[in-house]
Amino acid sequence: MQVEMKIVRVIPSDAPALTLLAHAAKRHWSYPEKWIALWRNDLTLTPDFISNNEVFAAKSNDELIGFYALTFEDGKAEFEHLWVRPDQIGQGVGRKLFEHAISKAASMNASVVEIASDPNAEGFYLKMGARRIGEIVSEIEGSKRALPLLVFDIDSHQA
Repeated sequence: MQVEMKIVRVIPSDAPALTLLAHAAKRHWSYPEKWIALWRNDLTLTPDFISNNEVFAAKSNDELIGFYALTFEDGKAEFEHLWVRPDQIGQGVGRKLFEHAISKAASMNASVVEIASDPNAEGFYLKMGARRIGEIVSEIEGSKRALPLLVFDIDSHQA
């Protein structure tokens, strides 16, 4: 079932609410709290970040249900964030945010959007038309962690 929503540009004062949503969405995958603490900086949006990048939120009845953030460099865009409130997963929010982000990237003349995906979200991005081009390997608490590195080719998806 699709939820009724609107997508709006966020303002710097939205940073705390976006950060809370990012943390809640990451917890949805049942990561240990120690890992969530290690990712605190990566999951935190600042007013400065919002002012300097393309950050949009999905709202339903004026309630925040998801958001994305894109950064741009050298003709390409990168998803820095795409989060959906856990109780809204599977309701079309992520799809609408993704489509909006691709449209925004295209309007800013990006030819591709790069995505360093959480392993649990890779299937979503593949379904949306991204393709895997590699992985980013790191270590967390002595264990190897591989993040799928994906790309969405804007030019090849536009008719």
